[in-house]
Amino acid sequence: MENTVKTAAEYGYCKDGKVFLKGYLEYPDRLIGVVRNTEEEALQYFVNRFAIAENKVNLLFSQVDDAQNKGSYLTKLLQLRKNLIEFDGLGNFVPLLHKLDELELQLRELILNNQIKNLEIKRALIDEVKKATDATEDWTKATEAIMEIKTKWLKTGPVDKALQDSIEAEFNAIVDDFFVRRREYYAEKNRIIDEKLAQLQRIVDSARALRYEQDVDAGFAKIKDLQREWKTIGQVPPKKQSLLWKQFKRSSDFFFERYNNVKGIVSRPRVDPRLQQMIDMTNELERNFPDQVNIPQTADKAKAYLVKWKELSAQVKNVDRNLAERFRNICDKIFEMNYLLRVISYRHPALNEKPRIEQLKIMINQMDYMTKKEKNELDSFISESQYSGQMGDKLVINKINTQKRKISMKETLLVEFKKELETLLGQ
Repeated sequence: MENTVKTAAEYGYCKDGKVFLKGYLEYPDRLIGVVRNTEEEALQYFVNRFAIAENKVNLLFSQVDDAQNKGSYLTKLLQLRKNLIEFDGLGNFVPLLHKLDELELQLRELILNNQIKNLEIKRALIDEVKKATDATEDWTKATEAIMEIKTKWLKTGPVDKALQDSIEAEFNAIVDDFFVRRREYYAEKNRIIDEKLAQLQRIVDSARALRYEQDVDAGFAKIKDLQREWKTIGQVPPKKQSLLWKQFKRSSDFFFERYNNVKGIVSRPRVDPRLQQMIDMTNELERNFPDQVNIPQTADKAKAYLVKWKELSAQVKNVDRNLAERFRNICDKIFEMNYLLRVISYRHPALNEKPRIEQLKIMINQMDYMTKKEKNELDSFISESQYSGQMGDKLVINKINTQKRKISMKETLLVEFKKELETLLGQ
């Protein structure tokens, strides 16, 4: 109670049933409340309230210490100072205000330094965006670069207010100019595409009109002219070009069929040269397979053809399934045969010099052993994969399927060897 009286006497007083805070610094005495019961209770209430003001100041300092962007607390500090000056409480406000003054100086200095850094960053970004807007060989790439720079710009803090508007205007003017030019570029590009599409549509319509042309010789010349014109028009969006090409080709094919009928020409279906190459590779390997002596060279050729097959199959839209199966089977057969002969060569280096019956018996025994061994290994691998829960793994499934195919081909060769042996023994 004694402390309360002392604090009240130093910083405030009661008069005419009212409580006043004594003036300090440039602020005069100020009415802060009324006496409801006794003057002592009223003074005690406002002395206690002063702790609220102290806590608010301490809390602000703690928040600033923890914050990364300390400058963002300047506005809060200014508001707190205003609130302290108007706060209804009894106590020494001067140290609190001095603490806020010191913190304000620190924050303003920090903000000034940040604004200088931000100005350097933004000037560098302006130089960067100028270079990006000049690189219009690839508009898509340039747009991506500018959007990335714009993101950096937005993340960079403010600069001095005196420069803020001018530097923002400079950056935005560069970006806006780029997008205006970009819009004009694509508008012109779309106009050219529309013109090309209109030309292609005219060719399609002309070809359709020629389907029932009575003068087939004149029609033939016109169709050929249309085909040549088509090639000169250039690229348009692939989907639209594909649709128009199908319409043009349908009309052209219809006319050429009529032309051939009138002229008595028997047309031969054109085979894609890439597909023909795939057919030739398959036929060559099938012809070479029975040549047991040269199987290593055939295996090397099959490996090279596998690589070539992958290249060609990626280019040819529809590869006949039967052809693909034939190619895969003959490659598997060659590889398995080559492996078998390589294993046998360790014990029988002169295998090819032995009588055919003896060759077949050796090959059957070795192939039978290898087939059973690989079956057991595959069964063990499947069991382990099931136990470890890896049966759903794509790599595991691929390995199992590959091993099954190898075993199946070994069994196929084993059957062929046995049939050949039976034939020779029966003679």
